[in-house]
Amino acid sequence: TPPEPFTTQTDAELGQYRARIETTMGAFTIEFLADKAPGHVRAFLRLAELGVYTGTAFHRVKPGFVVQAGLTSTRATPLTERQRKWVTNLPPEFNDTPHVRGTVTMARLQAPDSAQTSFFMVLAPQPSLDRQYTVFGRVVDGMAVIDAMEKVPVDGETPVTRIEITGIRIL
Repeated sequence: TPPEPFTTQTDAELGQYRARIETTMGAFTIEFLADKAPGHVRAFLRLAELGVYTGTAFHRVKPGFVVQAGLTSTRATPLTERQRKWVTNLPPEFNDTPHVRGTVTMARLQAPDSAQTSFFMVLAPQPSLDRQYTVFGRVVDGMAVIDAMEKVPVDGETPVTRIEITGIRIL
């Protein structure tokens, strides 16, 4: 069996990677804050490399707040056994990075250690999220794609027309 991705890199090495997230509305690139949230960066890179995010939808659009994706229940196809093995709860890595436009943060439920796969891009400063959610990256290219997503018609917070992650390239 092939070695599991992103098991041997140091935290510093993780910070060298970028992820080009390709969607049905265009692509955007994120850089990682491995010095602030190495566990989340490693988990995101691994899930991306294993294809967990491919076929998931942007399931939440809240203008002026966030655009959110990566929930495995929105996948077009079920996870494989190998993919499922890496979908686990992540210990929180709350840090001093402020939630500002372009920040990439892991979503979670009420419990601080309930983050798994869902992540969001912040659309405007959200100080109420600071030190409550784990910031692990920032959008460095393609913010116009996120801005376009913010403007799509929604039913509640769900886009009326499905927006999907078609692939993630690790750079």
